[in-house]
Amino acid sequence: MWIPGRAALCWLLLETLLRSAGGLNVCMSGSATSCEECLLIHPSCAWCAQEDFGLRRSLTSRCDFKQNLHKRGCEPRFIEYPSSSVSILKNSPLSTKGSGSALYDVVQIMPQKISLSLRPGDPTLFNLEVRQVEDYPVDLYYLMDLSLSMKDDLHTIRNLGTKLAEEMGKLTSNFRLGFGSFVDKNMSPFSYTAPKYHENPCNGYKLFPNCVPSFGFRHILSLTDQVDRFNEEVQKQMVSRNRDAPEGGFDAILQAAVCKEEIGWRKEAYHLLVFTTDDVPHLALDGRLGGLVQPHDGRCHLNDQNEYSASTKMDYPSLALLGEKLAENNIFLIFAVTKRFYVIYKNFTALIPGTTVEILDQDSKNVIQLIIAAYNNIRSKVELTVSDHPEDIGLSFTATCQDGKPLPGFRKCEDLKIGDTVSFNVSVEARSCPPRGTDQTFTIKPVGFKDLLEVTVDYQCDCGCSQTAQVNSSICSSIGTYNCGTCQCEPGYLGAHCECQEGDASSMYLSACREAEGKQVCSGRGECSCNQCLCYESEFGKIYGSFCECDDFSCARHKGILCSGHGECHCGECKCHAGYIGDNCNCSTETSFCFSDDGKMCSGRGNCVCGRCQCTEPGAFGDTCEKCPTCPDACGTKRECIECRLFNSGRLADNQTCQRLCKDKIITVESLENDDPGAVLCLYKTDDDCVMKFTYSEHVSGRSVLTALKEPECVTGPEALMVLLAVVGTILLIGLVLLAAWKLVITIHDRREFARFQSARMRARYHMASNPLYKQPITTHFAEMETFEKSFNGGLH
Repeated sequence: MWIPGRAALCWLLLETLLRSAGGLNVCMSGSATSCEECLLIHPSCAWCAQEDFGLRRSLTSRCDFKQNLHKRGCEPRFIEYPSSSVSILKNSPLSTKGSGSALYDVVQIMPQKISLSLRPGDPTLFNLEVRQVEDYPVDLYYLMDLSLSMKDDLHTIRNLGTKLAEEMGKLTSNFRLGFGSFVDKNMSPFSYTAPKYHENPCNGYKLFPNCVPSFGFRHILSLTDQVDRFNEEVQKQMVSRNRDAPEGGFDAILQAAVCKEEIGWRKEAYHLLVFTTDDVPHLALDGRLGGLVQPHDGRCHLNDQNEYSASTKMDYPSLALLGEKLAENNIFLIFAVTKRFYVIYKNFTALIPGTTVEILDQDSKNVIQLIIAAYNNIRSKVELTVSDHPEDIGLSFTATCQDGKPLPGFRKCEDLKIGDTVSFNVSVEARSCPPRGTDQTFTIKPVGFKDLLEVTVDYQCDCGCSQTAQVNSSICSSIGTYNCGTCQCEPGYLGAHCECQEGDASSMYLSACREAEGKQVCSGRGECSCNQCLCYESEFGKIYGSFCECDDFSCARHKGILCSGHGECHCGECKCHAGYIGDNCNCSTETSFCFSDDGKMCSGRGNCVCGRCQCTEPGAFGDTCEKCPTCPDACGTKRECIECRLFNSGRLADNQTCQRLCKDKIITVESLENDDPGAVLCLYKTDDDCVMKFTYSEHVSGRSVLTALKEPECVTGPEALMVLLAVVGTILLIGLVLLAAWKLVITIHDRREFARFQSARMRARYHMASNPLYKQPITTHFAEMETFEKSFNGGLH
């Protein structure tokens, strides 16, 4: 169940080979005069405790890379080279179900107890697994705002207990329900304090003339499986009235969390605290408006009447105190608030681990669906927290969730199903050595779980050879302590075997005190005594080395701090602590801060340099280069968030990663007007051939804002049959019109031709029946004479 630090050791070995082959040997260039000092220089350094090793040169030659010590003749049994390790002390298997009598035996995290042996700078790894078991007991405490504006909600929840028990019964067979209420501190300026309001703060209020005196917090019903009692107690309640808009809800939350015996929280159950209100809460320091300068002490203050007795004595609790007590008592807080204050409480959830927020209807009619949704949301994620974390120990997490993809820097998995198992790879590194005999203990636990992993740490800062040190050893001329192959001489004596006294000097020894021919004796910073350099003291730091050539204060600085505070100065060179590089150790090698929410390094738009992203994509910015309105893929990336957040569709909805990847603020509007010149207009076509429009912009605060239409713009298309009939009808109509026009033209043409024929016929000088080529031989004149007479007679008339 644990993974040894092989990757870290391989990296250190590679680093060792590189440095010993053609670079600075960090071990030999250090100031180590003892085994313990050598181990602190670098995790790849080893010490040779062999007696006859390195007598001619300086004692620091005993400190070197392990393979170098082998080459120089040091036997393996004399090499001190401790490394970090992990030991599993308790590793019970994960449970599958939580129901039954032996609830204390339910295991949701594995292992449960480990021991770490850490060498400073040498990281080691271990793995832990978490599983949310099925049918786990649930304790739900309903904390309700009973200020005057919540009177409609009080009427709605009168039968809440029965309905809620029925719904929760589908999720767990062991459910208990409790009830409490709050208003605000009964003092000015938070409540009405005039004498006429003492008994009835609603005195003179026409809309609701009767109410009870205001109070801070009142515990009404301890957790019980008798849901009928919940209904009975709720029906007895009456609303009160306070003076200002904010409520004293945080006082009530803290009391409900820390008064464990009075509330009845079970250790072996999930603890849900449902907080319902329609306004903002008072925060720490608001109490000073009423003269309350004493900070909240985080303790339970319920009197015999189960009322908060310190309401008018202490200030409101801070968010930090609230989060600490909720985590300490494994309580999931559910903010059930009206839509108007959703954003405010959403911001609170970022500061209080294990907290969710849901939108409550004005009359609380959706409270059951809200609680069920919040419970499912809580059970769908696992987030690790660390308690009592020692400052000299560094922790880094890599989460492996259901998709099997490692997420460096993440300590949370979401979108899980009950029974799913997730794992976390934890890297632990000691940065320094505490005082001798100091052991550290810290815990890692999922938010809201009673299960935890207890981690005990001891430090590999002492060498094994130090346990066999010989006082007044003959090897050290009986005037020194022989420890790990070296003599630690009594004051006034010098030499590899304490064979010389201070003050002894001879010209024959001077050459041994020069680093090279022509250089100063002891580099001009010490005196040559007994074939050794005695270095002067300096007000700036320590001067050391075989020839006093080194010191611990002549290294590069960053912002006036030696080695940036992230390394040690050894002989003019900064020896950086693990996790830092550079001439002055100002460059962090930590990359966890460079990973964006989608698991990509700098969102794929930059490089991680010194622990921070340097964006290379034009227009990209943000801590992880996640903001880039002008990037080609910006619209495509934000489109997926619009789909999953507003319509629960698209790729992210299928993969159940919407909440983790899409944290931008989304504003829905009826019509989209792009008044912001810095906003980018994005459009895409939906599956039903509608067009969705939204804008993407970055506010001055640095927060991304998406403004989208509530619904895609859809143009209703005509039915195919109607289109076909219309087309056919149009063709027929055009054909009839053309046919009628053709008929009309033909008719007009025929009539014109006929008229022309008639006209020609009338102008003819002969009868149709006579042939002009033939003339009869007989001419009759009577007809002509008769015609003439008629014409003549007519003219006379």
